[in-house]
Amino acid sequence: MKLMKWMLWAGFWLGCALPLQLAAQEGAGDVVYVPTPQIVVEEMLRMAKVGPSDFVIDLGSGDGRMVITAVKKFGARGGFGVDLDKVLLKVSNESARREGIADRVKFIEQNLFDTDLSQATVITSYLLPEMNERLRPKLLNLKPGTRVVAHDYHMGEWYPNEQKTLDVPEKTVGNPGKSYIYLWIVPAKIAGHWEPVQRAGGPANEWEFDLTQRFQMVDGSARNGSQTINLRTTSLEADKLSIIFFTKPGDASMRHEFRGTVKGDTIEGTFKLGDAAGQQTQPWSVRLVQRAEAKPSQSAAPK
Repeated sequence: MKLMKWMLWAGFWLGCALPLQLAAQEGAGDVVYVPTPQIVVEEMLRMAKVGPSDFVIDLGSGDGRMVITAVKKFGARGGFGVDLDKVLLKVSNESARREGIADRVKFIEQNLFDTDLSQATVITSYLLPEMNERLRPKLLNLKPGTRVVAHDYHMGEWYPNEQKTLDVPEKTVGNPGKSYIYLWIVPAKIAGHWEPVQRAGGPANEWEFDLTQRFQMVDGSARNGSQTINLRTTSLEADKLSIIFFTKPGDASMRHEFRGTVKGDTIEGTFKLGDAAGQQTQPWSVRLVQRAEAKPSQSAAPK
């Protein structure tokens, strides 16, 4: 069972952040936890699109319901949970054995900030915002496309790719009767100056790009000789980048559409000029000449 962990992971007491009158269950040691309802567990995994190729890591895994559900019901190839409560870890590992998946699932005693997350394709959590924000830099360094899904609490300035509110009558803590689920997709790092791999070969290979980045939000400019276009229609999801602009406003024949996959210091994909149906595409590739730091988001955090 995915459990909300309120403990001294990072030196925060529950009472510092949430009302003291919250109903809670006592765990071993200094642990206070509240179980996540199963309906929320399943919706978190559904939003993350967990399937057979996924490896799920649960941070603050409680009695193990999140990882066990991911493997048993959603077919994940495996996963593990970390916790500091020995009693809950024993319960989790016994549940995995009882379900016949102990060879694919394990639960270990470990501080979440010390946990190696590199195996994960999906990370789940039910942590206070302060912990989420401390964890955020580590998450952003994971492989692009890694999904992060959290119950009730956001990641500060990293605005979610998707969020959902569930009616959960049995939930009596936080906002009673409501659960908030947030999904983030780790974006590729693309801030910097990009130039064509080769200049010859048509209009696709004449454009340079100066890209700025705030998490998954991208803007910047495109330049071709003396012409500079400010980019306003861009999207980045995981390692998939799309850039669309017009060199002559309102002229559909001058619509430039670039779509590519970020592969380290290169982006490879296709270019299409014009928006006519059946318009032919041509190869497009650029290389990173000078990397820049991503900028902090200026948008307000979700409530």
